[in-house]
Amino acid sequence: MRRGISIAAAVTVIALTATACGGSDDNSSSKPKAAGDISGTITYWDTSDAATEAPTYKALIKKFEAKYPKIKVNYQSVPFSDVEQKFKSAAKSGKGAPDVVRTDVGLMAEYASLGYIAPLDGTIALKDTSDFNSGPLNTAKYNGKTYGVPSVTDTLGLLYNKDLLKKAGIAQPPTTWDEFITDSKTIKKKTGAYGTYLNPDSYFLLPLLYSNNADMADTSAKKITISDANAVTAITTAKKIQDEASMKVDYANAYQNMQTAFKTGKVAMLVQGPWSVSEDLSGSAFKGKETNLGYAPVPAGPGGKAQAPTGGHNLAVYQGSKNLDAGYLFTQFMTSTDSQVEIAKGTGTLPTRKSAYTAEVTADAKIAGFKPILEQTARPRVALPQVGSLFTPLAQNYVKILQGSEDVKAGLDATAKEFQKLLPGYTIG
Repeated sequence: MRRGISIAAAVTVIALTATACGGSDDNSSSKPKAAGDISGTITYWDTSDAATEAPTYKALIKKFEAKYPKIKVNYQSVPFSDVEQKFKSAAKSGKGAPDVVRTDVGLMAEYASLGYIAPLDGTIALKDTSDFNSGPLNTAKYNGKTYGVPSVTDTLGLLYNKDLLKKAGIAQPPTTWDEFITDSKTIKKKTGAYGTYLNPDSYFLLPLLYSNNADMADTSAKKITISDANAVTAITTAKKIQDEASMKVDYANAYQNMQTAFKTGKVAMLVQGPWSVSEDLSGSAFKGKETNLGYAPVPAGPGGKAQAPTGGHNLAVYQGSKNLDAGYLFTQFMTSTDSQVEIAKGTGTLPTRKSAYTAEVTADAKIAGFKPILEQTARPRVALPQVGSLFTPLAQNYVKILQGSEDVKAGLDATAKEFQKLLPGYTIG
C-alpha cells in the first residue's frame, strides 16, 4: 500500500451537489431477518493487493458462502488507484455499483455526504462497536452516524535502523522533532549515513501538523487553519528537517529513493507506515537481521504531543443495493474477530478489533511494533467530504516551500485561499 506524492496529485474536487441514487437513510426494519434466512447475490469490490492479499480475502468469502449458502458473493478485484472514481461514477448513475466496497478511510466522509453509502448503526453489520479500537472506528463516522465497519488499519510511525543509532551513541529513538534533527546530525557525523529522508508528500506532513496543534481545518468553527501560527511552526520545522537532517530529496521519485536509501542503510530513520516493512526487510540493512528494524511513535511537537493520521480500510455498503441485508451480513462476517485474525495472518495488516490481537497475530514483529503506536498516537483526519481534495493544493505549495520558491507563510496563505474554494462558508482563521 504505497503512499507517494502521486496520491495528493491524483485527487479531484468533489461535486457537493451530486445526488445519490436509490435507497434512503432509514435502514431500520420492524422485523429484521434471521441471518440464515437472508438470501441473494451481492457484488464485493476488493481493493487489496491482487497478488499478495487477495487470496486471503477470497478464502474468507468461501467460508462465508459455506456458512450462508443462500448468499452468493460476486468477488471483483479493483485496483486501489481506480476504485474512487469508479465507485463514484457507478453510485451516481445507479448502474454497476457494488453492494459492498472496501474503501480507504479518507473517503468515508465524501461517500456519506453524497448519499452513496448506507448508515450502518443498528444493522447486523455493526451490532457491537465496543471491541473496535476507537481510532479506526472514528474514521467510519460522519455527522453522528457510522457509515462503515473498520477492516484493517494503519498509521505512521518512526522506523529506525538500530545498528546506526547504536553506532552514533544514541540509546533511544528521538521523541521530539528537535531531538530528531539533533540525532540526525549526530548520525551523519559519526556513521556517514543520513539521519532521515523527508518525504515531501503532504500526507506525511500530518504528524508535524498534529504535533504542533495544527490541522487543515476546524469543522466546529468552520475555519481554515492551514495558515495559522501553529501550522507555520510545523512547516518551518519540516523545512528545517529537509535542510539540516535529510538526505537530498529527489522530488521526481522521492518515495522510492527514500525506501531504497533506508533499506540499504544509507538513511537511519523514516516516518513511514506498516505497508513499507516487507520492502524494508528485503534490503541489505535488514535482510536476515529483521530485529535491526525498530518501531517507535512519530516525534512530538513543542506541546509534547505525538500524533499521526489513522489510515486503513473500511467496508461500506452501497445505499442503492437491492440486497442490503446480505450486504450487512457479509460486512459483519468479513470484519469479525475470526476474519480479522485470518486477514492479519495472511496479509500482515493490522486488525481493527482488540480481540483480534491474539498471540499468533502479534508474533508478526510488524504488527507487534505498530500496535502500541496505533493506540498511542493515531487520530482521524478532519472529517470533511473534501478532505481528499485539500491535499492537492497543500502538496503543491508544500513542495514549493521545501524547494525554497515560496516563503512558509506565503505558501500556506496561498494554500488557505485554495482551501476556501473547496470549503464554501469557511473563513480563514
